[in-house]
Amino acid sequence: MTADHREKTVVVIGAGIAGIATAIRLAVKGLKVSVYEANSYPGGKLTEFVSSGFRFDAGPSLFTMPQYVDELFRLAGKQPSDYFRYKKLDTVCRYFYEDGTRLTAWADLEKLADEIALNTRDTRESVARFLKKSREIYDITHHIFLEKSLHRLGSYLNRQTLQSVLRFGQIDAFRTMNQANASHFHDSKTRRFFNRYATYNGSNPYQAPATLNIIPHLEQHFGAYFPEGGMHAITSALVRLAEELGVEFHYQSRVDEILYDHGEVKGVRANEAVIPASSVISNMDVWFTYRKLLKGVQLPDKILNQERSSSALIFYWGVKGTFKELDLHNIFFSEDYEKEFSAIWKKKGIDSDPTIYLNISSKLRPEDAPEGSENWFVMINVPANEGQDWDSLIAEARINIIKKLSRMLKRDIAALIAVEEILDPREIESRTSSYQGSLYGTSSNGRFAAFLRHPNFIRAIKGLYFAGGSVHPGGGIPLALLSAKIIDDNF
Repeated sequence: MTADHREKTVVVIGAGIAGIATAIRLAVKGLKVSVYEANSYPGGKLTEFVSSGFRFDAGPSLFTMPQYVDELFRLAGKQPSDYFRYKKLDTVCRYFYEDGTRLTAWADLEKLADEIALNTRDTRESVARFLKKSREIYDITHHIFLEKSLHRLGSYLNRQTLQSVLRFGQIDAFRTMNQANASHFHDSKTRRFFNRYATYNGSNPYQAPATLNIIPHLEQHFGAYFPEGGMHAITSALVRLAEELGVEFHYQSRVDEILYDHGEVKGVRANEAVIPASSVISNMDVWFTYRKLLKGVQLPDKILNQERSSSALIFYWGVKGTFKELDLHNIFFSEDYEKEFSAIWKKKGIDSDPTIYLNISSKLRPEDAPEGSENWFVMINVPANEGQDWDSLIAEARINIIKKLSRMLKRDIAALIAVEEILDPREIESRTSSYQGSLYGTSSNGRFAAFLRHPNFIRAIKGLYFAGGSVHPGGGIPLALLSAKIIDDNF
């Protein structure tokens, strides 16, 4: 196939959220875009399933920074609300502690500060100071660390970026997240509350830099939201937009090889056929992209061998009964948070007292569960898969989770479980090509982890780009969408 036949044709490998967003952005530019997805459905981790009348969002359950989704519709000249609607949450999350303390994370910052002051030994002023620092880190970093490539000189050649570089010392990169939080707060309950944000990108607050204290600002300032139709509605709306723009989706079409010659991409090989393309975007985990799709390329071993982020063990439970004390998002804290993270990161196992995240979309979307029932998404943080005996770990974790929830909610949870499905790191890897089942690519436990992620391009092969949570700027829906924006800006 000649270059003329490949002119302005793009192949996207993987219909994860970053792959779909990249396809939309390039279709808006007038390019012919085709997406090849190994599964029979789009969305990657952002998908759904139904079991015995209970609907579950299979993966991400927290929606923040919706402006990055809305932006895609506006780029295409569309009104976002014609495709996708969501509501802002007044209550971001409810927190439960073993001593009976219950704390509501209000979206309103003043109410949040009052709530923490009322239920812990910390003051509203300490919360205000902390959130001011969180905002400062965001103001310094977001336009360069999150929204631009860190691997192109042009990203640094402007006044705004130079000002951020000069303020590098203020982003708190030289303390751990826990060290910074311990300097702000006296009460272990408050420290656990804010240390938890490290798990938003699969990291350890006792190792990760305090720069990650940017995350509370993203949630509290910009808000948390619930999409009408559940989290999977994000995928459905974006696929609809992409198809209207002419993007072609090919499901059950696994790409086996990225083709290139003389340092220039030529296309891909999929379903025993050659698909020519002038550009290829891999939304596949960068580890698998190199190991499975790129032949003859020198491997970036330093990047590929980095510590992976944590993974998740999820129980999807159809529960007979309702719980008025629970909300959409709920956290049941471990008593010894540091011990829990030590079990994950040092022992590569699961602590006997794990912190439990419980999401119940039927609280806001009653049709997600039969009347008088609730759909429980029960998740704990676990290590990436390195060959552990997961069957034993899962069985033990299930017992401990049920005991903990039964104790803290004062009801026999085991007797209420009518439906159960389980997702563990092994299946996460097999379903989404996420190496070792890690949810966010590499961890952010190192001081300069943000600079060590794989860039969104490769200099050795012109026309090859990388999107998604395993590359810059990181994992989670907002950052995955920003990886698509970075490719668009540098295309």
